[in-house]
Amino acid sequence: MDFQLTEEQLAVQAAARDFAQNDLLPGVIERDTHEKFPAEQIKKMGELGFMGMMVDPKYNGGGMDTVSYVLAMEEISKVDSSASVAMSVNNSLVCWGLEKYGTEEQKEKYLKRLATGEILGAFCLSEPEAGSDATSQRTTAEDKGDYYLVNGTKNWITNGNSASVYLVIAQTDKEKGHKGINALIVERETEGFVVGKKEEKLGIRGSDTHSLMFQDMKVPKENRIGEDGFGFNFAMSTLNGGRIGIAAQALGIASGAYELALKYSKERKAFGKEISQHQAIAFKLADMATQIETARLLCLKAAWLKDQKQDFSQASAMAKLYASQVAMDTTVEAVQVHGGYGFVKEYHVERLMRDAKITQIYEGTSEIQKIVISRNILK
Repeated sequence: MDFQLTEEQLAVQAAARDFAQNDLLPGVIERDTHEKFPAEQIKKMGELGFMGMMVDPKYNGGGMDTVSYVLAMEEISKVDSSASVAMSVNNSLVCWGLEKYGTEEQKEKYLKRLATGEILGAFCLSEPEAGSDATSQRTTAEDKGDYYLVNGTKNWITNGNSASVYLVIAQTDKEKGHKGINALIVERETEGFVVGKKEEKLGIRGSDTHSLMFQDMKVPKENRIGEDGFGFNFAMSTLNGGRIGIAAQALGIASGAYELALKYSKERKAFGKEISQHQAIAFKLADMATQIETARLLCLKAAWLKDQKQDFSQASAMAKLYASQVAMDTTVEAVQVHGGYGFVKEYHVERLMRDAKITQIYEGTSEIQKIVISRNILK
């Protein structure tokens, strides 16, 4: 058992930290206030290799391990969760899913451009009545021989208006249940593809979250991922890896809030001494540090298992479940440590608290993670 990071991993961590502090931090409050998508920053993330970190270099990726990805996600999420969720979706769901299950033609056509950040990807599973219950797909993909005719609506899609490539999960044969679902690659310019309204959100306000509508949209058969009926398994397998990314995002939100609270506690004085010297505050900091370190180890274990090509489904669910709770608890306490200043935008912690909540919801709610974990331990 080795807890030391390699030189390469440390270099990735340092590069992500520098980028977050120098490129993301300036303007992050303004982007949150005005719900502005960080397009320029994400473009630079692609240039730095953060949008296709685990993709094989032959497809223009970084060829890095999942541990490096977790380290980078944590550093970027400390500052801007809207940027990190775009990074997470592109890496964990779109690039990984295409590389693992796509054809060579699909990889050449789409993955190479996605891995460099030249274009963005989106993952389209959730619907108005199919969130946690992913089997209840109302979006249909009617088999028309050499193409599918797609109709339906998708909700809460990250990168919804900024992506060029969308992985759409749709029902082809309702009688077959989850075995009648397919995953299709859809290009933004496809006729019948309509971007709906942008969601006004509590947190990750810079993230480009939209509903999507498909109206008699023709998708060629060569854009199907895997065999007929593989769509549900594709979605579940991809989400297993995606949970590591969101766990790392939650970890970053928590550690970012903790670092701000620690710094503030050493500067702010009350009753003649720094508030960090008062046990009420010192104990809060101790709890934060302990919980964050626990979450970090869970995230790194899930990443390590994935890199070792071992079953990581339970580990990723545990990491996301715990890290998202730590993100909520830590950010609430960070606001409390800051007192009245914690309620003010310029101190950042109120934004981190708002951003934390979504980590308990997307890519599988905390309740879904408990289902995954309980099924594994009761086998």
